[in-house]
Amino acid sequence: MADLPREGKLARSPDFIQLIDMASESVGGKILFATDDFFAPAENLLKSDSPHCGDNEYTEFGKWVDGWETRRKRIPGHDWCIVKLGIQGAIRGFDVDISHFTGDYTPRISIQAANLEEDKEPEVPQRGVRTGVAATPEELEAVAELKSSDWDLLVPMTELKPEKPASSHNYFLVNSQQKWTHVRLNIFPDGGIARLRVYGVGHKDWTAADPKEPLDLVAMACGCACVGFSNAHFGHPNKMIGVGPPKSVAEGWETARRPDRPPILKVRSRRPARCNSPASCNLDGCILTTQEEEDMIRQKWDLPGHKWKALLPVTQLSPNRSHVFDSLTLELQDVVTHARLTICPDGGINLHLKGFPSSICLLRPRDKPVMRFSVKAGFRSNL
Repeated sequence: MADLPREGKLARSPDFIQLIDMASESVGGKILFATDDFFAPAENLLKSDSPHCGDNEYTEFGKWVDGWETRRKRIPGHDWCIVKLGIQGAIRGFDVDISHFTGDYTPRISIQAANLEEDKEPEVPQRGVRTGVAATPEELEAVAELKSSDWDLLVPMTELKPEKPASSHNYFLVNSQQKWTHVRLNIFPDGGIARLRVYGVGHKDWTAADPKEPLDLVAMACGCACVGFSNAHFGHPNKMIGVGPPKSVAEGWETARRPDRPPILKVRSRRPARCNSPASCNLDGCILTTQEEEDMIRQKWDLPGHKWKALLPVTQLSPNRSHVFDSLTLELQDVVTHARLTICPDGGINLHLKGFPSSICLLRPRDKPVMRFSVKAGFRSNL
């Protein structure tokens, strides 16, 4: 039985857009089915980049669009598609983006979701590259086994509001702790949508983890999230714990330049660095209950110093390079629930924290490193 979500349409950019897009093609999201792909295929919904306008670009089926667009409905019913999430987890919100769809966006949508076991998912025919077609009888028969019309309703039928042609986002807040694996997007009755973003937090099955293989404990796919930071001028810290290697500064944490930074930084490297790399970093850990975490968030993380354990001492960083540190400190023999990354004086960085879940830690020999840090400092150019 699904817990009852509280949905709502938001007028401003919500906090949940800093979380990971669990449907993006970049994390393995894919379209299983769409009723129609006449003007543009549903796969465009999951592109990781922002939609753009193709003025004066045409295909044999009409004007080229960067999104999913179905033909005008002249029969009963409405169009819909099914997305298999690349990362399974709790959904915090949706962004239904209709940018550049000025006269042909879909007027209303609703969104449903389900948690399906992998071995119980019916075999749906591969879609391949498609435009100018509708779903075949074979596809309709296969997808009927999912009974997707009965899935839990996360966003009821809602009218979409166009804003600026080049930036027209419709945000929907979802408050549900349940794990979801699939999403059904319904459009009423037809039309176009540029992107569908499914923001949330991954759910990791820790019981299936290999006790001999360390995991990236701060990865968003494992359910990690940033709960406090000092500055996020150029990029939220959640972006540094996303999926895969970063492609640019847009996929990492970067602060503004500190106005009180020293006029001269004394570092060992003599090589000039035209980048946004911090000079150094250090990492601490602590153990907090859920209530203590909530208290710390309200108190802006004014946590007594003795609560923090040094996991990585102050360490110099080099720009445009990945650093891997094995830590042998005694503090790492204990369990930590929260990690604090400090960079000096400012800059951009990504972080991976390899280790073992607490129940697995107890089975590990204590004469070996139980945590490994991977830090990528800086980027090749300023944006």
